Amino acid sequence: MSLIFSNLVVSKQLSTIIVDMRNFVTKFGKILEICKKFAGNQVNEKGNVPRCGVVPTFSDLEVVAFSITAEALSIDSENYLFKRLNTECPGAIPNLISRRQYNQRRKKTMLLGENIRKSIAKEIDGGEYVFSIDSKPVKVCQNARANRCQMGKDDMEHAPSWGYCASQNMYYYGYKLHALCGISGVVHSYDMTAANVHDLQYLKDVQWEYNDCTILGDKGYLSAPVQLDLFETANITLDVPYRLNQKDWTPPTWAYKRFRKRIETVFSQFNDQFMMIRNYAKKPAGLFARMAAKVAAFTMLQYFNLLNHKPIGQVKYALF
Repeated sequence: MSLIFSNLVVSKQLSTIIVDMRNFVTKFGKILEICKKFAGNQVNEKGNVPRCGVVPTFSDLEVVAFSITAEALSIDSENYLFKRLNTECPGAIPNLISRRQYNQRRKKTMLLGENIRKSIAKEIDGGEYVFSIDSKPVKVCQNARANRCQMGKDDMEHAPSWGYCASQNMYYYGYKLHALCGISGVVHSYDMTAANVHDLQYLKDVQWEYNDCTILGDKGYLSAPVQLDLFETANITLDVPYRLNQKDWTPPTWAYKRFRKRIETVFSQFNDQFMMIRNYAKKPAGLFARMAAKVAAFTMLQYFNLLNHKPIGQVKYALF
């Protein structure tokens, strides 16, 4: 009797796995259609970025959609994903490339994916004029292994470095993710830098992309010259609370604390659902491509919520 029961349990588990992979294929098709909608004239009729050479059968748009689907379903291991697809539902995705080809082409199509993500973000809330800015640490290894880490040894311009995170009171080895988020929770722009780059450096890029808006930052962005430069250059008001030991200190307003909480929630979702705290990349380009896919998947799930008339911030249940 126990043997029969165990066989039933195993059969049920296997059927659940098959349904999960079929579910992946279904979601891949839906995300691919959205990517086609927002790609516009960036790709040709076959879904590829126009270029010389052999025309790939698995298009650039399909690579972007495949990457977004994997991250949206919290699958961050390509080896695990391709083994399950090839074993449980082979042929479900026509012309599917190998894992090695996928990793190479995902890096090359990163710009296409980012352009699609920006178009989706603009569709969700293109009229915002209040933003929150912050950064979060992206570790590439444990501190004890930093001296042996080979990431960036052949590309010193994009190599990781040591940094300090004041909010978590820790030193780490890796990179820093800078993000500009609207008060509705949509990431409008982001960038990856080495961990030793100051947060203020990202504002130099922001002032050329945005104008006539208000940006809410924490004490890491406190700098009178930078605030003045942003206002004079692009009419950007950088609202940063003073430190306790400064002369003009006042308690942060209720609105400031509420809107600042939005980007902190977004970073928590990155760590929880999209597992940004885990790193399987061996080179900086691979890590950047993975991070771009995670942010794109986050925006894609928000768009699904918008289409289904749900709160866009509840991305964990967007595909159900």
